[in-house]
Amino acid sequence: MKTKPMLTLEDVRRIAAAAEAEASAHRWAVTIAIVDDGGHLLWLQRLDGAPPISAQIAQGKAQTAALGQRESKGYEDMINGGRASFLSAPLTGMLEGGVPIVVEGQVAGAVGVSGVKSSEDAQVARAGIAAL
Repeated sequence: MKTKPMLTLEDVRRIAAAAEAEASAHRWAVTIAIVDDGGHLLWLQRLDGAPPISAQIAQGKAQTAALGQRESKGYEDMINGGRASFLSAPLTGMLEGGVPIVVEGQVAGAVGVSGVKSSEDAQVARAGIAAL
């Protein structure tokens, strides 16, 4: 039987706190979503001023990164590069801002952020993951 790394509640809290600190340092009103490796929501935090739709978008980005086992930006790049057929994929967050959490070479989950420019969303997600 194989074993795999799994996120604990303490891990999730640490990621969320670091992501919030990064967003707050830049005064970015974002939503932060953290999912496990199956794309199941573990944490959702909408900072003051973040638009309501950002909650759905952040979760979609996180799920896309977790299930695809790559940054959600990769899907955005494929679509922008002409692979329009990817628009029919069963993922809702094919925009930059979803980043997988890789532990010992395995995806343990992902962070998705929405509310500012996509590159800034990804910056917040990476800052959260760096806290691990």
